[in-house]
Amino acid sequence: MRVLVQRVKQARVIVDMNSVSGIKAGLVLFVGVGKDDSSEDIERMVNKVLNLRIFEDNAGKMNLNIIQARGQVLSVPQFTLYADTSRGNRPGFERSARPETAKEHWNKFNSMLEQRGMDVKEGIFGAHMEVELINDGPVTIWLDTDEI
Repeated sequence: MRVLVQRVKQARVIVDMNSVSGIKAGLVLFVGVGKDDSSEDIERMVNKVLNLRIFEDNAGKMNLNIIQARGQVLSVPQFTLYADTSRGNRPGFERSARPETAKEHWNKFNSMLEQRGMDVKEGIFGAHMEVELINDGPVTIWLDTDEI
């Protein structure tokens, strides 16, 4: 599982010129599901996201996690995080999970975040989305279950 984490001041998802979800301060999570990802990978990723200390404390140091910062989450499915460009300029997506599996895992990921107390807003799986965000910092972090 791969997640691109962006700390934001605000963000929203637009589909067909309609705003479908949005958050104020918190995290935008671009979530990619790999074909070999398991329930254990989902749980590890949830734990990592929730415990990332990337919000500033009163001293201005990145020392707080999303729960302590009382932020929101906007979760956006993104199979292109598994793009393989090693064989040329047109990406291949053989390492991405099949759509039905990816959707199931993404939903489970979001549910686990909610069960841990997060206010989770979502993009729309399979839709062509526009994501507007104001990156705060900027803080952008790449997470991969193969590396955590």
